Amino acid sequence: MSILLNKGTRVLVQGITGNIGSTQTRWMLQYGTNIVAGVTPGRGCREVEGVPVFDSVAEAVAERQAEASVFFVPAPFVKDTLFETVDAAVRLIVVVTEHVPVHDVMEMKAYARANGARVLGPTTPGILVPGEAKMGIMPGVMFSRGPVGIISRSGTLSYELGGDLKEEGIGQSTIVGMGADPVVFTDLPELLRLFQEDDETRAIVIVGEVGGVQEEMGAAYIKDHVTKPVFAYIAGRNSPEGKRMGHAGAIIQRGMGTAQSKLDAFRKVGVKVADTPAQIVDFVREALA
Repeated sequence: MSILLNKGTRVLVQGITGNIGSTQTRWMLQYGTNIVAGVTPGRGCREVEGVPVFDSVAEAVAERQAEASVFFVPAPFVKDTLFETVDAAVRLIVVVTEHVPVHDVMEMKAYARANGARVLGPTTPGILVPGEAKMGIMPGVMFSRGPVGIISRSGTLSYELGGDLKEEGIGQSTIVGMGADPVVFTDLPELLRLFQEDDETRAIVIVGEVGGVQEEMGAAYIKDHVTKPVFAYIAGRNSPEGKRMGHAGAIIQRGMGTAQSKLDAFRKVGVKVADTPAQIVDFVREALA
């Protein structure tokens, strides 16, 4: 099994006619993703990489039965695009777009939850099921199929970790990019629940980073609800307080969101925390032996 996405999922690409959207569409198709439609307002009645383009999400859903959507649209248009997509009954949405205003994210998060939609991002590399499908920009060559679920706040670190595990013959069930912003659409406990319920996933790896409280929330959930082995790596251990380090969400303020608070939270609930990403491989190998 996998979580959220599989080879049969009927995917819609929004912003498909742009340079990034069209390029990523080609790569997603090459990986095996079942892309059935694209949407760019005013650009309907054409094709991109053989995929029909529509002017609205409602048309794409009616004509092509699209059920999931990945966004390659500019930040100022993400909110209206998401409302339109949720209103069209699309229930899985991946927002790759960066620099989406935090207040927009909070409004969209509430709307999506009220209407039963699952949204990943913003600033996410997406979701990938090795050998089946991907929505977003993850390089499929870095991953292989197997029993390890990966949840990451950092796209590049998830690629590195996937590559390290693959080299050791350890595959992954699903790789999920949470998003790197201060507020994300789907919180860590929700993703942990999905992996806990997935029969294929035997171990879970969390790639966290300084800033925010997602890891602390995840630790509290693990304590009461997760029985599978969980391992973690926290990036940015030397980040100074009050200075943003790379990601919009990677900022420590008033002592909250520090690497130490996250390390302590995980260790208190039995999560082994690696000093380096490569050490995760040793932890996983031992757990699966």
